[in-house]
Amino acid sequence: MKLIDILLLSLAAFFIIIAIYEIMTVGIGQAYWLVMMAVMLFFIYTYRKKR
Repeated sequence: MKLIDILLLSLAAFFIIIAIYEIMTVGIGQAYWLVMMAVMLFFIYTYRKKR
């Protein structure tokens, strides 16, 4: 696993943890962008992994 892959996966995990906290405190409407960032980073990670 390359460094960029580790960083992408770590950032995706970071954003999902922060998103869960924000969803519990302010709701899904305010934390939607965090969830989408996590999903986007995870998709980039899986795309790079399959290539």
